[in-house]
Amino acid sequence: MGLTNNDVLKKLRVALKLRDDDIVKICALVDFQITKSELGALFRKEDHEKYMECGDQFLRNFLNGLVIHLRGPMPPKGAKPIDLKNK
Repeated sequence: MGLTNNDVLKKLRVALKLRDDDIVKICALVDFQITKSELGALFRKEDHEKYMECGDQFLRNFLNGLVIHLRGPMPPKGAKPIDLKNK
């Protein structure tokens, strides 16, 4: 079987050394609200009674927020891109 959305989220969390606060803030960058308790339910084992499956919408919003967190916000359309080589 392949990876579930929960597995992808767990692996990103470990690889990027993110804490719950960081993930909540990253989601807020794309106006997606999640509480720490909801987040904790995503990281539980599947057989736990409080386990919650990570949906496509949450993972998509988290990844979009992660792009903003790591790269910064997109420049407005029509603006010249920043040339990082000449800085």
